[in-house]
Amino acid sequence: MTPQIALTLAIIVGALIVFGTEKLRVDVVALLVLLTVGLTGLVGPKEVFAGFSNSAVITVWAVYIVSGGLFKTGVADILGKFILRISGKSEARLIAVIMLTCGVMSAFMNNVGATAMLLPAVISVSKHTRVPVSKLLIPLSFSSLLGGKLTLIGTPANILATSIVAENGLPTFGFFDFTPIGIVVFVTGILYMVFIGRHLLPVRKAPSDEQASQQLRAYMSEVRVLPDGKLAGQTLIESKLGEYYDLTVIAIVRAFKTLKTLERSTVILPDDILLIEGSAENLMRARKELGLVTANESKRLVDMDALGTDDIGFVEATLAPRSSMVNRSLRSLQFRERYGFTVLAIRRYGEVITKRLRSVRLQFGDNLLLQGPRHRLPSLQENDDFLVLEPLKFPESRKRKMPIAIGLMVLVVGLVLFLGLDISIAMVVGAVGMVLTRCLTMDEAYDSIDWRTVFLVAGMLPLGTAMETSGTARYIADLLLGVIGGLGPMAALAGVYLLAALITQPMSNAAAMVLVVPIALDTAFSLGANHLTFTLAVVIGAATSFLTPVGHKANVLVFGPGGYKFFDYARVGILLTFFLFINTMIALPIFFPLFP
Repeated sequence: MTPQIALTLAIIVGALIVFGTEKLRVDVVALLVLLTVGLTGLVGPKEVFAGFSNSAVITVWAVYIVSGGLFKTGVADILGKFILRISGKSEARLIAVIMLTCGVMSAFMNNVGATAMLLPAVISVSKHTRVPVSKLLIPLSFSSLLGGKLTLIGTPANILATSIVAENGLPTFGFFDFTPIGIVVFVTGILYMVFIGRHLLPVRKAPSDEQASQQLRAYMSEVRVLPDGKLAGQTLIESKLGEYYDLTVIAIVRAFKTLKTLERSTVILPDDILLIEGSAENLMRARKELGLVTANESKRLVDMDALGTDDIGFVEATLAPRSSMVNRSLRSLQFRERYGFTVLAIRRYGEVITKRLRSVRLQFGDNLLLQGPRHRLPSLQENDDFLVLEPLKFPESRKRKMPIAIGLMVLVVGLVLFLGLDISIAMVVGAVGMVLTRCLTMDEAYDSIDWRTVFLVAGMLPLGTAMETSGTARYIADLLLGVIGGLGPMAALAGVYLLAALITQPMSNAAAMVLVVPIALDTAFSLGANHLTFTLAVVIGAATSFLTPVGHKANVLVFGPGGYKFFDYARVGILLTFFLFINTMIALPIFFPLFP
């Protein structure tokens, strides 16, 4: 082992550890890897930043913009109605239609975007059909991962693998070359979920259901404002109830009328009854210091179920994949003042959080139960930081552009298939077309890009170059062949598949591509085998992120709304992973023979 190989292996192991611990953001880790391979001289100055001009990176951000155009023009609204009309109330048929719809969408847009688009629609379908939402959302996220294998642009990993093969001067994949084996993978997933997986899915309730409502009642109290108390005559913002006492005023009873629409400027009057959410400890402190007394020990004056009306209601929202609110607290965001909604509870990894809400730092995947005026709902839905979990309302001016958005997507495919245009140029044509036709604004185009993924791909590419130039990829390939090479090329193919599936668990599948595709190529060369077959084994293996909710952003996105627990994914996903491995090993050599 040369010093260069040892150094490269050390960087790989270090990256895997840091990715796995999630102490740093994935894009920060990728940039640290970039700097390390540059500072140690494993790659030259030009190669260090070559990833930012790589066609794969350009294609990735263009795909995000095209996906954003499809989202903003209301494609999801039409699809939600289609799902409900086709599936009826049968659970099995509903799962099949949802997976088929999301999978086909994921073939032409990023899979997290497809999941996000359909999430509100699927929750609405669940309410109409009375099929528990927990029976539908894991199939939704899994189908987005499976459908991403149907075309070249289905996931950033597909694009990146194709780029790595091309950079090695080898014949690479066309737009639909993934489709035959992708169909096998996709159909396997649907059949498994319909006949086996759905019986392993839990029956869980979301935060707005009765269980969460009962938990919320435990933190609700009614207090009366004494005429000589400190709160009398103050506005809600002046009262500092939230800032100093971590208490939230949900409603005010005044002269036997309940005020539900509260603003920062709402004045608290003597003898007002305040319905307050918060811990008993904080409430006792506020009562002592502000002049409050218990309103009614025997009977509550405000029925929490009656708070939802045509004007005021409860709504669920989850943080969007690119939300700027991640790692920020409700207090720092001034959430209620900014959006007009009160956060009543946060569901996170199966736990309902109702204490110290203003201090809780929000995480991607958090599910928020909100209460507030319904007329503020459209502005909440249009905010890129949230996914409101009910059918989206799009302006008619945007809906009229839906055919244009779909036409631009068709144009991209046509430019690649019939004119032989490079996929990166074709996707940029589509992205610019979305902006020029006002399917989305330029600011919305920037917001639709997952910059973490862009920097992750660009930052990890130099490590792939270092693996090739230092001989590390060849070294690992020789080790792999030394262990299983005697068992034949099929065993080597299985080994590459399993290596990709293993490495993708602690890191994104795009990062796994950078590490494993060079190993797969060198393994194929050593055996004289078809490099495309081995590359596809890596692409499919790296998509098997079914065992944990943190394995992929699509899984995290449905975790809170589905009310899932951590090991629900493994219970459903482990058999799916096994069946996919068996079927891929059977079908892949048929479509892409082992030896050219």
